Amino acid sequence: MKDAKKYTEPLEPDTVYHIYNRGINGENIFKEERNYRYFLEKYAQCISPIADTYAYCLLKNHFHLAVKIKTEPKIMDFYWKKKGINANVGEIPNLPDVKNDDVKKTDIQRIINQQFAVLFNGYAQAINKAYNRTGGLFEQSFRRIMVDTDAYFTELIYYIHHNPQKHGFVKDFRDYPHSSYHSHLASSPTRLQRGEVISWFGNKSEFQKFHIGNQELASLMKFEIELD
Repeated sequence: MKDAKKYTEPLEPDTVYHIYNRGINGENIFKEERNYRYFLEKYAQCISPIADTYAYCLLKNHFHLAVKIKTEPKIMDFYWKKKGINANVGEIPNLPDVKNDDVKKTDIQRIINQQFAVLFNGYAQAINKAYNRTGGLFEQSFRRIMVDTDAYFTELIYYIHHNPQKHGFVKDFRDYPHSSYHSHLASSPTRLQRGEVISWFGNKSEFQKFHIGNQELASLMKFEIELD
């Protein structure tokens, strides 16, 4: 068995991660088109306040995300606003009780983890209700790997967008509708860090060239996250 601890270390502020999870026992977590839309709506609600998203891909039985957790001040600003401090928006149930003058590293990590828990638990409850099922939907805790080099980040964006082709859902990754690839090329409003990603590759043309280049997917096996 692989050492799973490295995949479940606490998420740190101002850090980029590859985040992954799959359905329990390989079960599909997206059963029809409306599920993909609902997941993204919940994702925007729960995760956008505490993380910036560079790329995503939602497949029937698993998903991949490339995100950067926001800075500690931004996370705490979100927290205080949701708790009703400096904003009249009321409290969010189950947010950890953090004192204004005693913010610790573990408090920040709890707030981050709470937002992911609200997303995954809320989505699982909606699926259970809609399809008359019970029990957990996702396999264990979601996995995460810190992205600590420029090359890693570049290849991760490629890997996430190519995932549907890698797993045989489509012959050409560009035909898959539930990834962020086409959103990066569009001009409509988006919560993705589109400008940052496109600038990273140079421009939209270079972004496309990199994605359709003759690169060996086998060389990207380092992005596989062991769950067993």
